[in-house]
Amino acid sequence: MDRLNYINSGNADYISSLYEEYQQDPESVDYGWQKFFEGFDFGKGSQAANAGAAPSATPENLLKEINVMNMINGYRTRGHLFSKTNPVRERRKYFPGKELETFGLSNADLDTVFNAGVEVGLGPAKLRDIHQLLEDTYCRAIGAEYRYLRNPIKLKWFEDRMESKRNTPEFSIDHKKAMLSKLNEAVVFENFLGTKFLGQKRFSLEGAEALIPALDSVIHKGSELGIQEFIIGMAHRGRLNVLTNIMEKTYKEVFSEFEGKNYDSESPFGGDVKYHLGYSTDIETKGGKTVHLSLCPNPSHLEAVDPVVEGITRSKIDFKYNGDHSKIAPILIHGDASVAGQGIVYEVLQMEKLDGYRTGGTIHLVINNQIGFTTNYKDARSSTYCTDVAKTVLSPVFHVNGDDVEALAYVINLAMEYRQVFNEDVFIDILCYRRYGHNEADEPKFTQPVLYKAIEAHPNPLQIYSKKLIAEGSVDDAYVKSLEKDFRAELQTMLDEAKAADRFTDTIPMFEGAWSGLHLANHRELIKQVDTSVSAETIAEIGNKITDLPEGKAFFKKIEKLFEDRKAMVNNTKVFDWAMGEQLAYGTLLQEGYPVRLSGEDVKRGTFSHRHAVLTLVDSENEFTPLSTIETEAPLFIYNSLLSEYGVLGFEYGYALANPKALTIWEAQFGDFFNGAQIIVDQYIASAETKWQRGNGLVMLLPHGYEGQGPEHSSARVERFLELCADDNIQVANCTTPANFFHILRRQMHRDFRKPLIIFTPKSLLRSPKCVSPIEDFTNGKFHELIDDDYADAKKVKRVLLCTGKIYYDLLEKQQVDNRKDVAIVRVEQLYPTPVQQILKVKAKYEKASEFIWVQEEPENMGAWPYICRKFHNEEYLKLNVISRLEGSSTATGFAKQHAAQQAHIVAKAFEAPAGKKVKETIDKTTEKMANAGAD
Repeated sequence: MDRLNYINSGNADYISSLYEEYQQDPESVDYGWQKFFEGFDFGKGSQAANAGAAPSATPENLLKEINVMNMINGYRTRGHLFSKTNPVRERRKYFPGKELETFGLSNADLDTVFNAGVEVGLGPAKLRDIHQLLEDTYCRAIGAEYRYLRNPIKLKWFEDRMESKRNTPEFSIDHKKAMLSKLNEAVVFENFLGTKFLGQKRFSLEGAEALIPALDSVIHKGSELGIQEFIIGMAHRGRLNVLTNIMEKTYKEVFSEFEGKNYDSESPFGGDVKYHLGYSTDIETKGGKTVHLSLCPNPSHLEAVDPVVEGITRSKIDFKYNGDHSKIAPILIHGDASVAGQGIVYEVLQMEKLDGYRTGGTIHLVINNQIGFTTNYKDARSSTYCTDVAKTVLSPVFHVNGDDVEALAYVINLAMEYRQVFNEDVFIDILCYRRYGHNEADEPKFTQPVLYKAIEAHPNPLQIYSKKLIAEGSVDDAYVKSLEKDFRAELQTMLDEAKAADRFTDTIPMFEGAWSGLHLANHRELIKQVDTSVSAETIAEIGNKITDLPEGKAFFKKIEKLFEDRKAMVNNTKVFDWAMGEQLAYGTLLQEGYPVRLSGEDVKRGTFSHRHAVLTLVDSENEFTPLSTIETEAPLFIYNSLLSEYGVLGFEYGYALANPKALTIWEAQFGDFFNGAQIIVDQYIASAETKWQRGNGLVMLLPHGYEGQGPEHSSARVERFLELCADDNIQVANCTTPANFFHILRRQMHRDFRKPLIIFTPKSLLRSPKCVSPIEDFTNGKFHELIDDDYADAKKVKRVLLCTGKIYYDLLEKQQVDNRKDVAIVRVEQLYPTPVQQILKVKAKYEKASEFIWVQEEPENMGAWPYICRKFHNEEYLKLNVISRLEGSSTATGFAKQHAAQQAHIVAKAFEAPAGKKVKETIDKTTEKMANAGAD
């Protein structure tokens, strides 16, 4: 465009000289000019052949030719700004416009033949015809943004398809009738709900009903292109319509939900509002093919489902479709305010082309209501379009008038083709409106009186399309009326049946084939011990394989020394540190046929340089993965993620959901950083089983521990996870030995059910000579929910310290240095489900103990104490006291001296001589103040 704008300024002499140079030697001008002059000469030759004489090639007509080229590129680049895509509002004005004068042309040129017509497939043509083609293609019901794509093949692909058809749909009468039928279902269904269930929230699709025939069209188009499965994610608006008219959930089911009736189920669950629910089904296309559809459940946290959908899709690509992403596609349906306002959209887009997260392209549909809750679009974003985030990853965007069902079906089919050819995302911005307020009880005229006056007078998409088809003779008025009458009668029959039933007996779609043999566990199953031991021979075999560095490859010297030390653990000391315990867990599971996937920021090396699961050669960027040398058919995936918590955790949750027979792990760089993914924890990991009966086996590794690294590198917020614990929904652990970590990872796969597992992992302990496990703990052991003291004398113990995690080693050192046989240290390795019975057995064992104290590093209002205090507040269990840091608004101090003083104070108080009073009442406040002032 810079070149063409410069040309348009009138430098004809410069152009003429360039053309002369090109004629003498094409290589003497730059590539862009070469291609332009090639096209000019081609067109000139075609014109000469048609006219029987060669036209003159003066600088003046060459300049005009270039002006026409400028016009063509102007329409391709900016035509979308002038398209007729808004059904209820006047579009904003943009300057410069698209008038002929903008491009150095005028009405006097309309009947002049220009060779530039070759560029749009017309051959030499009148300006009038070239201009009309551009108007038809780029400025009617479809606006196309694609010229920022940097691949000329993609540009040509779009231009050939759009300009040859002028972006004008050509559907058969049967196809049009099918679209009319789906549109009828969409419109009448919403109207029926609105009249039969007055005042109930349904977040209707009214104003955007063209979405239904569009989805129907892309599913059938996708099946023709090889798609066997679609994974769909959307928020609540229009969900009921999609569930019934696309997913084929029965109308009776939906009406029963409106009636407030329950499912017949042996396992009652909390459930969720009807417009959050998901569904899975198989449908048969018009071509006789079967396509599997899954609509993921989603909370009201808009866009939270996006990474989950992508994770499910990638998991199925890896395991169900053997890496072939042409057989499955994700569809994400956004709102205009949320796609512009929610950062998770950007995070998911940045995964699009990354090796660990690519899914072969997503179809993004934006239901553009032009309003968010009550916020006008001018207050909802700074960008021109709500879809401008798509440009960050060079995804093409189409803006479509939501009243034009054929244009929308045409565009979504084009998007499906592009996805299958180039395996990239496409956005379709459906300009429509919201017939009512945010929900059906809202009064939108409070805040948008002008807009809603226009909407009230605006016909619905069914009325518009019916009128169009009647006018062109595709159907008659009687046909349209019979469609509505018959469908309304069907809905009434389903409603009558729903009202007559005490409860509806249609089963909730549970888990798909990947969950065969797995289920949701009850409490008895969850606390049952599992044998996760491995033979010494297997440990030696795997240990040697994963510590062998291949000859002929150059590794960093420190890596070579590290792997020598690891090999010595296997063959000499037979005592393993944390990193080796972890690697052995993965290795044994892989050998047993369980796939392993580990992702997160810096997981290949490990944030604390402990893992080194993937090694980079010194003299190149090539990598070597020791675990990949294990003989197994089970795949191993280890990916460093983008700097995202929300998006990546949601992706891994979806991945684990679709393949529960793989060990799927997300590791935070520091446990504190899961804060950025709190929505996924709250809305999916902790509650999905209760709300939607969806289990999951995702493992979260959250480095946690107080080492004086400040408030953002200390706490994984143990208290937040424990406050979410109920109904046996998740597992929360803080392991203190490599062997226990080994066993809990193996236990995750050796059960016949799946539960999310949150493990608070160490930092400083990764290199502690005390935090090691002998081989016997791997070969004879199992996961221990609680580890009792083997140093104290049970007959002498008067004080029992209960703790979890790293603080144990500080307490252990004090106990042994002072030879305190009268103080027992008991480690609670699994915080939830809490090993209550085991704790009571410990209490019975230490019958002379008069004090039971919970000791933690975290402030009193954080860590496990708030949960433990609540759990054991009843005298029937324990009367626990606490030793901890004082309550705080920040998780930890950032001053090293202050940290050390606080830590020393906690340990010292833990070993004070029993005073017969509550420890909290005997704390020396002066000493505590000195500890808090340690930084001075």
